[in-house]
Amino acid sequence: MKKLVVIACMLVGGLGVAQAQQTSPVWPGCEGSDDVKACFNQKLSQHVRANYEYPKNDKGEYVRGKVTITFEIDENGEVAVKSVEGSEPAVNEAAKAMILEIPKMKPGTLNGEVDAREFTVPFNF
Repeated sequence: MKKLVVIACMLVGGLGVAQAQQTSPVWPGCEGSDDVKACFNQKLSQHVRANYEYPKNDKGEYVRGKVTITFEIDENGEVAVKSVEGSEPAVNEAAKAMILEIPKMKPGTLNGEVDAREFTVPFNF
């Protein structure tokens, strides 16, 4: 009988987690969008194109590289960079600066409560 009660509790607890209502952060301009996630991705792509500044080396040549950035949209809708990984330090710094320019947005929610959301995005600059 104890096993049955434990299994029932695990099942009910698992169903509660499975039914969690989660919303994505809302980028300014995406408030009325039918697909907030797709709008977020589109706005992020536009932001990268408009705000990334290619660094130059000592010879005046543009420095290129791959970068993986992990950032968070916190409970206040503000961006915090968690990590930047890449082989070119100048590209890493330029990518971090570009991400920090993401505008404040409406934060995501989990079960109706404001919730921080983490993103990891690879870029080729």
